[in-house]
Amino acid sequence: MAPQLAWIGLGNMGRGMCKNLVEKGNLDKPLLLYNRTKSRADDLAAQLGGAAKAQPVSTLEQLVTSADIIFLCLGEDPSVTATISTLLEHSVRGKLICDCSTVHPDTSNALESQITSAGGEFVAMPVFGAPAMADAGSLICVLAGQAAAVQKVQPYTKGVVGRADIDFSGQPAGNSTLLKIIGNTFILNMVEQLAEGHVLAEKTGLGTENLHKWIEAMFPGPYTAYSARMLAGDYYKREEPLFHVDLARKDARHALHLAKTTGAIMTNVETGDAHLAKVKEHLGDKGDIPSIYGAVRQESGLKFENGD
Repeated sequence: MAPQLAWIGLGNMGRGMCKNLVEKGNLDKPLLLYNRTKSRADDLAAQLGGAAKAQPVSTLEQLVTSADIIFLCLGEDPSVTATISTLLEHSVRGKLICDCSTVHPDTSNALESQITSAGGEFVAMPVFGAPAMADAGSLICVLAGQAAAVQKVQPYTKGVVGRADIDFSGQPAGNSTLLKIIGNTFILNMVEQLAEGHVLAEKTGLGTENLHKWIEAMFPGPYTAYSARMLAGDYYKREEPLFHVDLARKDARHALHLAKTTGAIMTNVETGDAHLAKVKEHLGDKGDIPSIYGAVRQESGLKFENGD
């Protein structure tokens, strides 16, 4: 008999991952859904096929009592810590908690200690990929924790919510979130370079479309996708950001903290974070990571919004 699965947190990534768990996870029980705003859980349960496929629950107590494996994907370290603290008010003995959030590695290591001390199991499993990849089941899953716990999660990773696993079985849980934080600096630096390149192409007369043709040929994949979003104006037109400016800045802060405590230098991340601060000022909660393009444009004497 398959374990009872539950999911906490129904943001863009969580919704896509839940869809694939229901469609491809070989579940013999409905997926339990909890979100602080319950209407989100109600709406997603209906989209996934109703009570036979997914069931919303009203409280974390109800969820932890019923579930065997609990996934969560939340935006900030304090939210993750508070949610786990609430779960630990009830018995987690024999249960497995898998955190897919992007948090500081110290947070993951502390949670692993708390949960295993209470008789539960813990896996840190941040994922790489945009919401569209979550919806398509093509994320990259990074798993760390005790080997036996990781093995219990893997039936739901490659081929279900993801296209590949990076397996850190037997390593501290924080190693997976450490990789995630460092990996996200690559995304920030990529966006920064694209923004600077497109601004230079515009100001020198080469033109952004000519530069984009080269990007398509040389760097298919994320570079091309972000470049296209910039040129289309998606970076300021989108009402709901795909990579919210606050979350991007949280990841940058974690990276810069790790650099400071280890004596590493991350000048590019400092530059990207400064531009994200300007994005927040200009767009508020509409700010997205590719909105850095607008900040770089503005610094160079152009309008924040292109095409106007």
